[in-house]
Amino acid sequence: MPKRVVITPDALKEPYGQELYERITNQGLAVEILKNNRITGLRGTTERETYKIAKNTLAIVNAPPSSFNLRPIPPSADWQFHLAEGCPAHCQYCYLAGSLSGPPAIRVFANLPAILDSLYRFERLNQPTTFEASCYTDPLSLEHLTGGLEKTIKFFGERENSYLRFVTKFDAIQPLLNIPHNGHSRFRISLNAEPVARRLEGGTASVSARIKALRKLALPREQGGGNYPIGIVLAPIMPIPNWEEHYNALFEQLEQHLDFPCDLTFELISHRFTPGSKDVLLEWYPNTSLEMDEATRSTKTNKFGGRKFVYTKEVMKQLKTFFEQQIVRRFPKASILYWT
Repeated sequence: MPKRVVITPDALKEPYGQELYERITNQGLAVEILKNNRITGLRGTTERETYKIAKNTLAIVNAPPSSFNLRPIPPSADWQFHLAEGCPAHCQYCYLAGSLSGPPAIRVFANLPAILDSLYRFERLNQPTTFEASCYTDPLSLEHLTGGLEKTIKFFGERENSYLRFVTKFDAIQPLLNIPHNGHSRFRISLNAEPVARRLEGGTASVSARIKALRKLALPREQGGGNYPIGIVLAPIMPIPNWEEHYNALFEQLEQHLDFPCDLTFELISHRFTPGSKDVLLEWYPNTSLEMDEATRSTKTNKFGGRKFVYTKEVMKQLKTFFEQQIVRRFPKASILYWT
């Protein structure tokens, strides 16, 4: 629950903006109507204080016009779009560090219906098209305040060849189980070894709670489930001490809970960071135990000259082999979408 909620005048003009205003005030939270469309009061005297203020602020705004010009997001999906930007969790490896400019306040888009209505322009003719909705947020973490994920799942449930993808580290799935998704929304859960989640994923649901939620999402409706296609995003994979033992324990939990036929995919993402994201993360979490030693990493350079620090080829090969063998042995019918 945010400590401060604000809404811009333009957002309040939107029907969904008015719905958000009412939904949030009905939960006992005061909503401040701003005088203009600028969000102020997010800066503290230090970066750590700014982080704390921003993370406790929910801003209801209109997405800018650029949000309607979708960008490809391989290998996750054909296109990305956004229900919101920012996340209330406190993951010390946060991938949003360095990706979003300014203080990390959570911004919910009041013009979401217009964004959804514009997606048809990006659908491929007579071919399935996938849309990723969690590049810049964890939509389930905000659902109790916004209801935006429900609207989005329903929207895709009525499309013929469009498919929604999103991922979460939370477990409040109950209100979404009976939505008519028609198999067009893949509900993915982000998981990690217990020591990584416990040490680095602050403010999220426990690994065991997420796995229980995953089971319920996949179960048939007649068994009280959501009958969703599901996915497991293992990220960020790290060769922590005794990593094989810890990740093996995670796979054992998964095998126990997913002991029935289901539409299951895996995405495998090793830990990486950029010089910019490292600087931001060390400002946000100055006492972090997250390993970010450039000397032990390999460097990848993109076409724009940007640098990213990844594990060495030898370490990558060990990790990739272990995870693929675990999945093939325990979940032979699941698909591994990619390793990165």
